[in-house]
Amino acid sequence: MTRPTPVAVIGPTATGKSALALDLAEHLGGHIVNIDAMQQYRGMDIGTAKTPVAERRGIPHHRLDVLDVTETATVAAYQDAAVREIEELLEQSVVPVVVGGSMMYVQALLDRWQFPATDAAVRAELEARLAAEGVAALHRALAESDPAAATSILPTDGRRIVRALEVGRLTGKPFAASAPTIGEPRWDTVILGIDRDTDELDARIAARTDAMFAEGLVAEVETLVGQGLREGVTAPRAIGYAQVLQLLDGEIDEAAAREATFVGTRRYVRRQRSWFGRDPRVHWLRGGASDLLDAALRTRGEHR
Repeated sequence: MTRPTPVAVIGPTATGKSALALDLAEHLGGHIVNIDAMQQYRGMDIGTAKTPVAERRGIPHHRLDVLDVTETATVAAYQDAAVREIEELLEQSVVPVVVGGSMMYVQALLDRWQFPATDAAVRAELEARLAAEGVAALHRALAESDPAAATSILPTDGRRIVRALEVGRLTGKPFAASAPTIGEPRWDTVILGIDRDTDELDARIAARTDAMFAEGLVAEVETLVGQGLREGVTAPRAIGYAQVLQLLDGEIDEAAAREATFVGTRRYVRRQRSWFGRDPRVHWLRGGASDLLDAALRTRGEHR
């Protein structure tokens, strides 16, 4: 059997990636492979805009609902599992349609990212500093030792700050030195990027945020708290979930939680655009275009 060429549908949040991926998988007889970090979590459905089972058109989905909220999502673990599953699909002559917007996950999967080693003692020391001194202090320390990393990592992202400091301590090199070199994507994957005008996308993010709260995001978070959400490392930090946890703790009201979710999502979109926009292999298409599927199929045919 001939091994097919995978296609990846990436880009900012709320641009319509999932709908296009479903259309492509249906047309090509393919399977969906999720590459959204938070959609790996069971029960995190509304806040991650996970496609409901009833709307998946009977198309198999991979790397969805594979983690409990108490488990830590890591790029390395995703990479191992996704590579294995995609190889299996290719051996069966099934087209993998990879879809999502988690930036490091995309690069790890398509660029064979080899991750620097970790050291339990160094990690424990840095995590103790994070707990004792706070995330702002550790971000300042990172800015002194690795200014480029401090610029690229949000000052509130304690986990990535710790990792950048750990890599610097272990390798003596800047955190960016561990990033992969962009070359031919693994499996010669055709990479399609979906985006929309900023005003249009802002409106879609606002509407999606309102819909999430209307559809029961608060109740979803309450259920997940009973399953250990607060004890997790990555799950409770997801946009929307972190804000609802603040709401449940009485720190903010629902209006503020909605606004913070909208603002956080819009900020994340800017980071996605910056990250994916640097990749010359991405073929950009306009989300919502009447001929989007045809354009995607034509682009895949031209570059496979």
